[in-house]
Amino acid sequence: MAQGRGSASHVVALGIALLCLLLLCEIGEAAVYTVGDSQGWTFNTVGWPKGKRFRAGDVLVFKYSSTAHNVVAVNAAGYSRCTTPRGSRVSKTGNDRIRLRKGTNYFICNFAGHCQAGMKIAVTAA
Repeated sequence: MAQGRGSASHVVALGIALLCLLLLCEIGEAAVYTVGDSQGWTFNTVGWPKGKRFRAGDVLVFKYSSTAHNVVAVNAAGYSRCTTPRGSRVSKTGNDRIRLRKGTNYFICNFAGHCQAGMKIAVTAA
């Protein structure tokens, strides 16, 4: 009987190991994009997402001078009006990593005049 109990614990351990492997594979599939490519998060990045295919779970990296800019995740109205709705998440480290949700994800810089100068992007993730 002891042999039977030992076998069951090995099956459970194997099951847990397989589950961990599947989770790692799923995480490993997420792509990482640097917004603005080599120029980083700056003015006139509004067209940067064009031609790229994003998926939910992909990560956007916003690189910028934290004394000159920030990144604000906003809704569609905030994006089109260049305003920061109450409760919006503001990132300001200069090296922010944001995971995409399914659907359209909107980001702006809310420093005065920056969004209006094209420092905003809308990224649609499948």
